[in-house]
Amino acid sequence: MENTENKSIIVIPIGDPAGIGPEIVIKSLAEKEIYEICKPIVVGDRDVLEKIMDAVDVHLEVNVVNKSSQGNYQFGTIDLINLDNIDIEKYEMGIVSGMCGQASYEYIQKAIQMVQDGEAGSICTPPINKESLQAGKVPHIDHTAMLSAFTNSEDPMTMFEVNDLRIFFLTRHLSLKDAIGEMTKERVHTYLNRCKGALELLGIESPKLALAGLNPHSGEGGLFGREEIDELVPGIEAARQDGVDVTGPVPADSVFHQALHGKYDAVLSLYHDQGHIAAKMADFERTVSLTNGLPFLRTSVDHGTAFDIAGKGIASSVSMVEAIKAAAKYTPYFNK
Repeated sequence: MENTENKSIIVIPIGDPAGIGPEIVIKSLAEKEIYEICKPIVVGDRDVLEKIMDAVDVHLEVNVVNKSSQGNYQFGTIDLINLDNIDIEKYEMGIVSGMCGQASYEYIQKAIQMVQDGEAGSICTPPINKESLQAGKVPHIDHTAMLSAFTNSEDPMTMFEVNDLRIFFLTRHLSLKDAIGEMTKERVHTYLNRCKGALELLGIESPKLALAGLNPHSGEGGLFGREEIDELVPGIEAARQDGVDVTGPVPADSVFHQALHGKYDAVLSLYHDQGHIAAKMADFERTVSLTNGLPFLRTSVDHGTAFDIAGKGIASSVSMVEAIKAAAKYTPYFNK
């Protein structure tokens, strides 16, 4: 029997049962390497998992447990906290469903509780669906809002990781016009400090950071805009005075390539698409999201519920596997 004593327990809610979440969780746990690096425990519904296993022709033994200490964590088995919250007679794949939205909410609630109670070291999440959450009258719009509410954490910070490239985001879900308005020297200063702290929590000592530029050639000395001069550079200088090792603003057409090849430990991207495009062009399927600023580590796939292919057995589990690997890699550092 495999020795699992020194491996972190990773709790995995199955996401929206009507999406591809259950499928990619099952396929991921059919990979032996997952059990070589961690102890995964699933929160979900047994009937859903068994129905999906039949649909995708992947068959694992479901071991229902009440707490993580009861799991056997052996390849070929899914250790499951069974919330039994889906009426399988009414269950349909690939549609917006209040029942499934509410169920996905309950799965993440339970996962958070398990980490807070010391039953697991971190959380790894497949996708949930905003419309289904709304239909289920869930009071939170997404994972980040739930995690913030249940842990009393303000402004959790997202980091993407793909291969050797790590990307933080100064702004996220804003129009580009509104995002530019948020690119103040104070925000740059604060976020560079937060990036340094987040990397140190992940075991990266004395991290080297770069700040991406906004304008072509980082403004070319003011020829193409003054944001770099008026806001970004003063923010960088303030962070350097705090001991942050940061370079920039570095033109966005080169900084991500440089980081991918080891020049920087991470890049602070200025807006949503700037960082998303860089990560997903590096490797779309292997891009993983890590949420920082919580009392524990949370990793996630960076794709949606894909209702159009749910239940068809064709969903790729690559991102889910990579998200579990990231949780296994960083949890021991994060929980020191």
